[in-house]
Amino acid sequence: MSTQQQHSWQPDMLGEDYEQTTFELGPDPDDEGEAAAVLVRRRPATGVEVRGAVLYVHGFSDYFFQTELAEFFADRGLTFYGLDLRKCGRARRPGQTPHYTSDLAQYDDELDRSLEAVLADHPEHPDLPVTVLAHSTGGLVTPLWLDRRRRAGRTAPVTGLVLNSPWFDLQGKPVMRGPVTWAVRALSRIRPMRPLDLPEGTYGLTLHTSGTGEWDFDVDLKPLAGFPVTVGWLNAVRRGQAALHLGLDVGVPSLVLRSDRTHYSSRYTEASDRADTVLDVDQIARWSGCLGGATTVVPVPEARHDVFLSLAEPRRQAYDALGTWLHQHGS
Repeated sequence: MSTQQQHSWQPDMLGEDYEQTTFELGPDPDDEGEAAAVLVRRRPATGVEVRGAVLYVHGFSDYFFQTELAEFFADRGLTFYGLDLRKCGRARRPGQTPHYTSDLAQYDDELDRSLEAVLADHPEHPDLPVTVLAHSTGGLVTPLWLDRRRRAGRTAPVTGLVLNSPWFDLQGKPVMRGPVTWAVRALSRIRPMRPLDLPEGTYGLTLHTSGTGEWDFDVDLKPLAGFPVTVGWLNAVRRGQAALHLGLDVGVPSLVLRSDRTHYSSRYTEASDRADTVLDVDQIARWSGCLGGATTVVPVPEARHDVFLSLAEPRRQAYDALGTWLHQHGS
């Protein structure tokens, strides 16, 4: 696709400052019809000089709805783009298994197209710097993608990577990372769509206005209990994590933001609002060195799994850390 291709931008559900465009990706490699991805745009205010762009990638059981995050970048003169990956959020079509992929590399198509759309959107800035920002599973997908781009000699236009609680390893007891992972690998060959019986957590209720959160997101696109985890999808994640553990080189400086604590519980307590209730933050700390190049890791005290959806004080600290890192890296 040429970077000069014009994209049709339509109003988005997030309001008058937000527009979206759809990428038709063709037949789904996992035989679930025609695949598509949706890119949402938030431009800086009229009169604000555009100095760069941000491409945001969500995690599992998620979609782009974080307007506060988009406004943070727009106020800094960075055009913000939030990508709903194939079968996720706005992009999922009837009959498709939510968030399912048998190979994380399938997402390279919409990620590459998003970069091309960003450049086509700014013809007056041929050297526009782009920061990639990703959360949770997106924080695994994007380093693998950037490593493949670097090996192909295509690092530009990405100049920085920000990961928000990236999923670098399988949480839980060691048996999950050994025998259970081997069993998942074998089962994925014969029953990839089989859902796993996993305990429900409290994370969704800590975010949504129906619980203790501040955000009224669409629970059809982001269910409070999350979508079912399938065997084939988890196998794809474990393969991606194994590749990360061998060491990547994303080719650009990285910032990793995470909570300073993990708290697992099937019942809500006050601690559920002041910790990562989804991932093991020690694993994030352990594997952050596998990104290659200059990597800054910032633990945010009492942050939630999505540090930018935390309570007011940890959220402020997360934005402060992000702003400092962007300034240091020229954004």
